[in-house]
Amino acid sequence: MAYVDTREGLPMDRLSPLDASFLHMENDVNHMHIASVGIFEGPAPDRDELVGMVAAKLPLVPRYRQKVRFVPFQLGRPVWVDDPHFNIDYHVRATALAKPGGDEQLRTLVGRVMSQPLDRSKPLWEMWMADGLEGGQWALLSKTHHSMVDGVSGTDLLTVVLDREPEPPRQPSPEFHAGQEPGAARLLADAVAERLVSPYEQVRALRAATRQVRELGRGVRSMIGVVRPTPLSTLNGPIGPHRRWAWARSTLDQIKVIRKGVGGTVNDVVLTAITRGFRDLLVSRGEDPGRVVRTLVPVSVRTPGQAGPATGDGTFNNKVSGMIAELPVGIGDPKARLDAIRAQMADLKESKQAVAGEVLTSLSGFAPPVLLTLGTRLFSRLPQRNVNTVTTNVPGPQFPLYAAGRRMLEAFPYVPLAGSVRIGVAIFSYNGLVNFGVTADYDSSPDVDVLCRGIEEGMAELQKLAESGPL
Repeated sequence: MAYVDTREGLPMDRLSPLDASFLHMENDVNHMHIASVGIFEGPAPDRDELVGMVAAKLPLVPRYRQKVRFVPFQLGRPVWVDDPHFNIDYHVRATALAKPGGDEQLRTLVGRVMSQPLDRSKPLWEMWMADGLEGGQWALLSKTHHSMVDGVSGTDLLTVVLDREPEPPRQPSPEFHAGQEPGAARLLADAVAERLVSPYEQVRALRAATRQVRELGRGVRSMIGVVRPTPLSTLNGPIGPHRRWAWARSTLDQIKVIRKGVGGTVNDVVLTAITRGFRDLLVSRGEDPGRVVRTLVPVSVRTPGQAGPATGDGTFNNKVSGMIAELPVGIGDPKARLDAIRAQMADLKESKQAVAGEVLTSLSGFAPPVLLTLGTRLFSRLPQRNVNTVTTNVPGPQFPLYAAGRRMLEAFPYVPLAGSVRIGVAIFSYNGLVNFGVTADYDSSPDVDVLCRGIEEGMAELQKLAESGPL
């Protein structure tokens, strides 16, 4: 919510309850940043060339020059303020991969970078250029705190920072003049003043929420069945601060063949392949696959015109809810597995789970911030055996993007872990490719490649099934 302090005339943006929750749940092992890893054609640019490209885009993304300030005594949600000491050289970094510069070295680098929390005293983003990939290629790792973006708006952010043509015209960037940073007294006074005038707005919001009570009730009822803990599994347990990261590959053409031959949506197909991956992982660990793997599936509730630059202010806040799905890893037949996923996802959409989650998230704005903070942190520490993993699918741009004149060949996503969830899967489509990024706790999941290979084999078996003719 934006407001203006009449004493100084300086605008500040208060974080939404959902955005603030990603800061509150962060601790020494839960690092709530998301990322994309792009692989580009070579040769790698000079660091100054890359810095110049990013600097030219900063006016389009105000958040890149803002930091978070917390309200004393947690009497209000944090606010975004200009960073008077912003230095782009701190945020855009360069490194080189160890030889031979293959997949293993790149994945190791990403795991190490993502194992480190972002500095909360500065704007919550970093970019790492990694030179030395095999074949003369290089990589760009873009790391952003989840309080700034969700997956969909993160895609918009990617299309703003990167270019749509190799040599776009560059306009001189206006000189940046940071607003005066508010002191603790001002933050406290504004929070108290806002609380005094907020009852009217809260009543308005409550009336709007009651119009969705039917959808909310249906959604909550559908969630009741997933409150029961799942059987004990190595998929859940304590996690550490270090991460492993791996990937799997597919294409939109492959998915189109599968959909035409055996049916289902894009989401149905990728979830079916992921189910095969988790089945292989459990079998390799000696666990009984005759069960389900329960996953949180984030769902965008962003309406047309809400995503990033379309709002006109260049901000990229979160508009996300979620559904709980059960991956039928106990089903060995790929067609039966797909049919089970397809039927379940249709039921979840009908149940309004995502609507219920979005309404409940908006209602969290009524809670005093200190209670919201405590509740979020408590949730992140509870044994979350009712959810085994997270699976998020984000459609990306279907046209080539460029950095410093070099075309991006591939892009892979990174999803954070929290609580007792040891493995998360993100799916990102770009220019005809569909790539899976798998995040894992370093200590408990050294075998994450089994999951990745299972995903690729799951896609291959569905394609073979689709090409075999009518079923």
